Amino acid sequence: MLSSLRMTLLAAALASAFPALAQETAGAAPKADAAADQKMQKVEVRGTADSYDARRDDTATKIVVTQVEIAKYGDTSVVDVLKRVPGITVSTPNGRGGEIRMRGLGAGYTQILINGERAPGGFTIDSLSPDVIERIEVLRAASAEFSTQSVAGTVNIVLKKTVRSGQREFKLGARTGSGFQGPTANLQLSDKLGTMSYSVAASVMAEQFSRRGVSDEQAFDPAGQPVQVRHADGHEDGRLKLFNLAPRLNWTLEGGDTLTSQSFVNSARFRNHNQDVNTTSLGPATPYPVLDSAVRSDNDVLRTELNWVHKMADGAKLDVKASLIGGQNTTDNRRWTPPGAARPIDNLVHLEADERGTTTVGKFSKTIMKDHALGMGWDGGYSRRTDSREEFEAGNRVFPALPKGEESESRVGRLALYAQDEWNLTPRWSLYLGARWEGIRTTTSGNTFATGRSRSSVWSPVLQTLWKIPETKGDQVRFAVTRTYKAPSFQQLIPRRQTSIDNRSTDPDYAGNPDLQPELALGFDASYEHYWAEGALFSLSASTRRIDGYTRYLVDFDGARWVAMPMNAGRAVTRGVELETKFPLKAVMKDAPAIDLRASLSANWSRVDGVPGPDNRLDGQAPLAGNLGIDYKRAALTTGASFAWKQGGQIRVSERQTTTLQARRDLEAYALYKFNPKQQLRVALSNLLGQDFVNRGSFAEEGRGLVLREARIEAGPSLRATLELKF
Repeated sequence: MLSSLRMTLLAAALASAFPALAQETAGAAPKADAAADQKMQKVEVRGTADSYDARRDDTATKIVVTQVEIAKYGDTSVVDVLKRVPGITVSTPNGRGGEIRMRGLGAGYTQILINGERAPGGFTIDSLSPDVIERIEVLRAASAEFSTQSVAGTVNIVLKKTVRSGQREFKLGARTGSGFQGPTANLQLSDKLGTMSYSVAASVMAEQFSRRGVSDEQAFDPAGQPVQVRHADGHEDGRLKLFNLAPRLNWTLEGGDTLTSQSFVNSARFRNHNQDVNTTSLGPATPYPVLDSAVRSDNDVLRTELNWVHKMADGAKLDVKASLIGGQNTTDNRRWTPPGAARPIDNLVHLEADERGTTTVGKFSKTIMKDHALGMGWDGGYSRRTDSREEFEAGNRVFPALPKGEESESRVGRLALYAQDEWNLTPRWSLYLGARWEGIRTTTSGNTFATGRSRSSVWSPVLQTLWKIPETKGDQVRFAVTRTYKAPSFQQLIPRRQTSIDNRSTDPDYAGNPDLQPELALGFDASYEHYWAEGALFSLSASTRRIDGYTRYLVDFDGARWVAMPMNAGRAVTRGVELETKFPLKAVMKDAPAIDLRASLSANWSRVDGVPGPDNRLDGQAPLAGNLGIDYKRAALTTGASFAWKQGGQIRVSERQTTTLQARRDLEAYALYKFNPKQQLRVALSNLLGQDFVNRGSFAEEGRGLVLREARIEAGPSLRATLELKF
């Protein structure tokens, strides 16, 4: 009775804290992959490990994408894997890379983690090979163990952990498509040697590409008469090389303790050359009729961690992890005109970034009283990042007074403390209560701006509950209330300007804003789930987020040049509804073939205060997105297809600026044929509809009128073939 009273009071205290808990904060780092711990707790209460299903049984809502699903289409980038996950869309403006979005929200609203931690600056998620990933966890609502910097949700990518005795696998593949081609290779090794076990996952990819892009720009005076028409024809050539390595060592110590060492190495090399030929049929000519540009970028990331798990009396456990993280990025951007140009230019910008950091994470977990899984822990760290920018014109330094260019240094110290209790009130009703405090201290200094210091914190209570409806076998309801936030990035805070060559409203300079404040969000989630056969699911969910201090980029003329700068622009509200179903055809037809079907549909609405309507929505948010998939297996052949669709629409960014979200349709197909237990061939086709990548926007420019711009990058179908061998 006393225990129940204490938990009731705790729930009431957390609930009452939501309206008034927002303290301003700047970034914090995420932590803690506790899936295994939750799984063990669930096994003790709900049954055997074989019957455990994280999606169905965990109180905290979670979707787990297994390694089998990750490898199905033979993707070379994890971004391509995620676009088939329900509730996730991928924004790819130019056909390379992509931004992962939950609830249609990207730009930092969706938290991306690797083994529960953020990667150093400069690392891009599209450079991560699916072959080094064990599973992907999609958390729709925040939890106390992870950072609450997850307004839309969290995608946690867990690297290879499973050890299989005598595993030896090698994959050799090739990719080709409209304007690109290249080989891929992957190696998987794992084994057990007494009390020690190990695993190694390595992946390499190389690609050469050549593609064409065109853009058109038109300007109209206040009366609607055209005053300018420009056309640009561009051609890009380049190459890309990626390397991933994920080694892991495990030791079982006396008394049941374990010690694990895991590292991750990522290396990316990108080179390209682009030439734009501009023609003007009306109005003043562009200052650079022919402009060449080239990018040379090298990025390296290293992360290594040591994890000790100590089993204590009465089922208690202490899990402690220490990590070292480092990253380095070097980029050269060069732009030049051909000899004899009326307005010659030869501009080179050299950028260097270096980041070093260390983290320590700990968690104590214990089952207390009856049906209470208590957990508490910490997450602390320190990082130092240095950036430099040197600019040269015709080989001469643009700022001679700065012999080493523009330099900046950022130091971040952070600490997070949390506690959580997962309580099974009845066999059909469970409750998750958590609270997390995150504090951060940031110092940013440079030789072109004043030193800035900030200290802030946020207090985030979290409540999630799962109720299995009585008198049913597979019906259940979930509800969650969360307080989350989004902190400004270093690039958004540093007031250093990045210049454009042909400066105009549609191609402005960029500058950070040291006065930028964090965004704070209050969220509610509710869902109904129906499990009606083995492997069959129907789910309907709804969510809402109120975001205070919403950040958007505003373009303005400072008297000399057009500049885009992030600004806090009031409040935004977003709402969404998601529908998902998946089932084997045998669930509805007794003698049906081995066909699995899946479908999902998500609708999003949003409104930004301070921007006049209509279409004053959150930037880049797709109003409607859907996915259809089918898999078929017969004897040695497995095949399937997936169709992803995203609705377009116009978005008003400010009183004078709009962007147009292009509708997107992606059709893919794959086939896997097993010659024998040790040899198989996987073939996949993507972008079968051959859709180009299109970007549109407009700006009402003073003295010039309405400016419309459209850019198109040509694309076509692609083919991937991979031979998979076990030895």
